[in-house]
Amino acid sequence: MPFDPSDMDDLRLVTLAQLSKAGAWQLELAHDRAEHLLIWITRGQGVALIDGARRGIGTHNTLFIPARNLMAIEMMRNGFGQALLIPDTAALTLPRMVQHLRIRDVTAQNELTVLFEAMGREQNAARPLHHSAMHAYGELMAIWLRRHLPDDPAPQQSAARRLVMAYCERIVHDHANSTSMADHAEALGVTPTHLTRVCRAETGRTAAALLTERQLHAAQQLLISTDVPVQDIARHLGFGSAAYFTRFIQQHTQKTPTALRRMAKPAA
Repeated sequence: MPFDPSDMDDLRLVTLAQLSKAGAWQLELAHDRAEHLLIWITRGQGVALIDGARRGIGTHNTLFIPARNLMAIEMMRNGFGQALLIPDTAALTLPRMVQHLRIRDVTAQNELTVLFEAMGREQNAARPLHHSAMHAYGELMAIWLRRHLPDDPAPQQSAARRLVMAYCERIVHDHANSTSMADHAEALGVTPTHLTRVCRAETGRTAAALLTERQLHAAQQLLISTDVPVQDIARHLGFGSAAYFTRFIQQHTQKTPTALRRMAKPAA
């Protein structure tokens, strides 16, 4: 068989529904991911938290979200989209910044749809050299994306947007410790009241809610995807005790950590 290493920064194609198969919270809570996401929405509408702002998204919208950027996506019930998961070590020529493109040209829409369909066939058939083929299609998608970036440089960000983006970056890196929203505000040189007001205006969420959502997402993800003891998860995420962690989970999910873990396990 031709040499086709399976560890060559594998790309993976999934639907948005598959990204939230354990529950809507997997996409709808503010979180960040270890890989880049290239998302192509082909049906329906929704709302996304990206680049420190709340944005409406819809049919024939493309989102590129680099790894470790705070994000959340909420699609309406009839919505459909696909996401290409790209390891941050993959040698693709990708943009460095978050991108949100509304593709109105039919030819451009068809080009990207064809690339996603071809990627899906390679992934599902798993023929010889399919890893290499998927990487090649991934590079074609990256070229398509770069071709459709706006010619004009991005407009100057407002002071409010820059503040929210800085806060989101801090949440990504510091959610797994005991840093409070007030601590973040102090580090950013503003009052908690000002940070809360600006976050609500830009994202539709308060500053405290953004931090809570990121902590809750991390907690639930660890509970459903690992067998790490609850007390160790609590310690890892900066909670003072397992009891405090349990109260936090119950307050936001109405279930205990153990119940959440049990519900996520497939039936025997």
